[in-house]
Amino acid sequence: MAEGLRVPCPAKVNLYLRVLGRRPDGYHELVTVMQPLSLADELTATPAGGISLECDHPDVPQREANLVWQAALKFGEAVGRQVGVHFRLCKRIPLAAGLGGGSSDAAGALLALNALAGAPLAAERLHQLACRLGTDVPFFLGRRPAVGRGTGTELTPIHLPSYCYLLLNPGVALSTRWVYENLDLQELTSGPEHDTWNPEHPESWVLNDLATVALKRFPDLNDLLKRLRDLGARAQGLSGSGPTLFGVFPTLEAAREAGRNLRRSFTGWLAVAQGLTGQETDTTWEKRVWMI
Repeated sequence: MAEGLRVPCPAKVNLYLRVLGRRPDGYHELVTVMQPLSLADELTATPAGGISLECDHPDVPQREANLVWQAALKFGEAVGRQVGVHFRLCKRIPLAAGLGGGSSDAAGALLALNALAGAPLAAERLHQLACRLGTDVPFFLGRRPAVGRGTGTELTPIHLPSYCYLLLNPGVALSTRWVYENLDLQELTSGPEHDTWNPEHPESWVLNDLATVALKRFPDLNDLLKRLRDLGARAQGLSGSGPTLFGVFPTLEAAREAGRNLRRSFTGWLAVAQGLTGQETDTTWEKRVWMI
């Protein structure tokens, strides 16, 4: 069997997410600031006969229900031939967590398939395919912080430092579809859209309109946000539609110490990760993750 191509697939946080209204097509108009993380799944793509996928997580969707599989089908349509590839996926990002794991895996699949095929598709065409797979997928093609507009797929790069994150997932069920269906646009009072986001002062702009739904459904999340603030987070919030919460800390050691403190009473998933800037030149960035 030919040698496989290994692609790290980073998680992300939504530091800022405004919902501006509902579009005629049923989707919501958004403005969001996203940063990829050193926390990453690992996807290996190896040329093979037909499409196959193995994963070390038993709850990951199989075959056509998986976005990685869908990415292979759409890539084959775009290049005009059937794709033959075996994917091996090692999951590190929690499922259905608001961290974009499935979307990142799909973007990783597109990047891997294009590389294995000799780069027949330009970046614009890959972006088009990614948009057809999901609104978060195009962001993960760029592997750098960006502002997303429209449904989140109209991307503009933004400079952010390598923020230090404490991530916590309580394991409650919050589907993206349910959150948007229960979002009351009349209740949103988050003010006008930002034109700029001061990277030195995230506490002045970190915000998520979807938190109004998540915190109403699970009020205990408010207590966790308060704990993050009390433990020294410069800013704290909900990523995506949740349920993962994050705190932005001044140093990695401060984030780890806060995690150790929380672990005394919190039984969910905890990790410390660094935000990626898009300027990483080393190949070890994905090792900068600490499970607590």
